[in-house]
Amino acid sequence: MQTPKFLSSRVVADRDPSSRRRFLRTSGLGLAAAGLLLTGCEDDDDPVIMNNSVNLGSGDVGVLNYAFALEQLEAAFYAQVLQGDYYASATAEEKQILLDLEAHERAHMDFFEAAISSVATAIPALEVDFSSIDFNSRTSVLNTAQTFEDLGVSAYNGAGRLLQNPDFLVVAGKIVSVEARHAAAIRSINSGSPTAFANSEVVDANGLDVSRTPAQVLSMASAFIITPIDASGLPQ
Repeated sequence: MQTPKFLSSRVVADRDPSSRRRFLRTSGLGLAAAGLLLTGCEDDDDPVIMNNSVNLGSGDVGVLNYAFALEQLEAAFYAQVLQGDYYASATAEEKQILLDLEAHERAHMDFFEAAISSVATAIPALEVDFSSIDFNSRTSVLNTAQTFEDLGVSAYNGAGRLLQNPDFLVVAGKIVSVEARHAAAIRSINSGSPTAFANSEVVDANGLDVSRTPAQVLSMASAFIITPIDASGLPQ
C-alpha cells in the first residue's frame, strides 16, 4: 500500500509555446480570481467522519466535497509519479505534461479545501492505495492517468446538474474544461493516435462527453481509495 505525501512545491521549467505543453499551461483556472464563496449553504449538512468512514454531506457542500475527493485522488497519483522521478522512458515532453498535470490537480485540490473550509467542514485527507500501479512502467502510469482523467471529466459532467448555486456551476465548468484538456493530452501521448483525444470511448454519437453519476464514479475510484466514502446525502 502506498500513501504518498503531496508535493509542496515544484519548479516549473520554461515551456515550448508550440507544443502540447503550452496547451496545458494556457488552460489555467485562475482559481484565486474565481472568488468562490460558499454562500447559501446554511441548510447543507456537514460531512460526518465515523469509524474512519467519510460521509460527504448534503447539498452543494456535499457535491463540492465529492469533487474534492476526486481531486485528492488525482493529486496523490501525480505526486507519486513525480516523487519517483517519472518512469524510466519518459521523454522531456511527457515529463513536462505530467509536471503540469500535478500542479493543476494540486491547485484544484487546495482550492476546494479552502473554499469548503471557509463555511463548512471539508473531508479529511483520504487514504489511497496505488499498489496496483507500476510507477516505473510508462504503460502503467499513462493508462492510470488516462483512467483518472477520463473519470474526472465524466464525474464533473454528471455532478453539474446536482449543484443549486449557479456560481458553483461556473467554477465547476472551468475545472472540467481543464480536466478535459488533461484527458486529451494524456490520451494523445498514451496512444500516439491523432484521434484518441475524442474517440468513441469518451464522445458519443451526439458529440457529447461521457457523464457518470457519483455512485458510478465512486465505485470505479474505490479500487484506489481505501477510505470508505458515503455519498448517500448527495442530491439525486
